[in-house]
Amino acid sequence: MSEDHRRVAGGNFSRPYGEGSSSSSSNSKDNPEVFKVYFKGLVSDERVKGPNSLNITMKMAGIGVAIFNSKDDIIFEMKKPLDLIKGDRMSTQSVEGHALIEALKAAIDLELNRIVFYCDHHSLYQYVSGRWRPKQQKIVNFLEQVNFLRKSFTYSEAALIAARKDVKIVFKLAREAINFHRRKVVSGQGKLENCVICLEDKSIDQFVSAEGCTHRFCYSCVKQHVEVKLLNGVLPKCPHEGCGSELRIESCEKFLTPKFTEMMRRRLKEESIPVTDKVYCPYPKCSTLMSKAELERLRISVIGFGARTCYKCHGIFCVKCRVPWHENMKCAEYKRRNPTSIVEESKLKNLAARNEWRQCIKCKHMIELVAGCYHMTCRCGYEFCYTCGAEWKNKKATCNCIYWNEENIIDIGEDEDADDFEDEDVHDDDDDVVREAVAHFFRRW
Repeated sequence: MSEDHRRVAGGNFSRPYGEGSSSSSSNSKDNPEVFKVYFKGLVSDERVKGPNSLNITMKMAGIGVAIFNSKDDIIFEMKKPLDLIKGDRMSTQSVEGHALIEALKAAIDLELNRIVFYCDHHSLYQYVSGRWRPKQQKIVNFLEQVNFLRKSFTYSEAALIAARKDVKIVFKLAREAINFHRRKVVSGQGKLENCVICLEDKSIDQFVSAEGCTHRFCYSCVKQHVEVKLLNGVLPKCPHEGCGSELRIESCEKFLTPKFTEMMRRRLKEESIPVTDKVYCPYPKCSTLMSKAELERLRISVIGFGARTCYKCHGIFCVKCRVPWHENMKCAEYKRRNPTSIVEESKLKNLAARNEWRQCIKCKHMIELVAGCYHMTCRCGYEFCYTCGAEWKNKKATCNCIYWNEENIIDIGEDEDADDFEDEDVHDDDDDVVREAVAHFFRRW
């Protein structure tokens, strides 16, 4: 883990965050004093000795934070080498973002109520001031975190610094943090390891391994591997070819965002429940996944034989019909009166046909081919041909359909450091309504 060095004027505050606050009484809630918060994130290519005593260039980062009162007296300063254990790219923009987060946390810990935080990174300033709309999800997540921290202040404003001299002190602190990290590596305290995926030499504390194997990869590579697998509905395993060792969520939490951590928890639960035992809450605003075993404990025999209660939304539903509870009506009578939702099914079929979706015959989930070949692997593990639906057995097709279409072999590239000014939001409102019904409709079966 990174080591940080903090100092509060007067020596009254030497504790890490979460263990108290400054003893200063000048910042009461009735005090209109505005404090100045400066921060800086630096990225530098440093020459160090790597494996086999060879000189290598290693990218290092450091942040500096300084807080001044209204009389321009410094009340807090911090310097911290940054390992970016969250798996982010070590770009100038991402490091500046880390510096801003640390600066806001320091101001909150000092119980400051009114602040102005000064940016010297133009793009970062445009985003946090609301002048630019983010398009990339990682920037959206970053701004949500910044706005959440800003809610702790009665007043907070962003300001742009034009001259380097105005940020000289935090620039110096960030540089000292990098130098500290470099000395640590050179002295042997921070040993390096080579990642076989990206082929970069990184500090050994930035590596992770799966449960039950010895394969080790850097946080950044494993982060990308895990996110891609989760977005494709697959529980991630060790990235090494042919290795089926599971990645523990406790290890992945170190580099995944809260959104992907929660997604991984859901995937783990889905994986632990057999397909035939999965039951989804039929209420559209809930759709919580449960198992039949869980539902046995939630039986409401007073209301009816098949009545169950969702443990999340507490809605009552019929576990046999997979619909909200049908009052004073037996399951046979309900099914006779409601064989299918004709309107809903018609809309679904039209939408599926228009978008060329396919339905997994095993778990009934809808699948859409975005790119790649016609060999599909559903989230439940069933493999089939996207063209005709025939099952794949022993990694081989059982049909004579073509394996791919050149139009589907797409290379989607994205410059992660590009500044995006606008969000595109072009869609069909009717499709949105139908798409919402799709997931709910098929979870019933």
